[in-house]
Amino acid sequence: AVRLVDSGGGSVQAGGSLRLSCAASGTATYSPNCMGWFRQVPGKEREGVAYIYPSGDSTSYSDSVKGRFTISQDNANNTVYLQMNNLKPDDTAMYYCAAGRVSRQSWCGDKWAPTTWGQGTQVTVSS
Repeated sequence: AVRLVDSGGGSVQAGGSLRLSCAASGTATYSPNCMGWFRQVPGKEREGVAYIYPSGDSTSYSDSVKGRFTISQDNANNTVYLQMNNLKPDDTAMYYCAAGRVSRQSWCGDKWAPTTWGQGTQVTVSS
């Protein structure tokens, strides 16, 4: 089974940057073709913020982070990154990496339901 380990969270001031990492293992027997980053604050639903379809090098973002966050992949190390720039207090949340498979590239986006989740990494942005 695929296992995801999230890291890179922390506390920064507004306007700062962080880079989250998601290391995947176990992909020899199950290779996801859609990966993404989600975030959640207590009392609210989990929100998808960025998605990547590695084989097509296709990415998409929620409107709330577009232009500030960048999702990327390192296939050699089975790692997906989320570069977060110009962070805002509203970005404060627990961030989760997710993985799964889709039948079409266009389905790797905000309607996608992942099957595997990381443990989460906390991001806190102060004003």
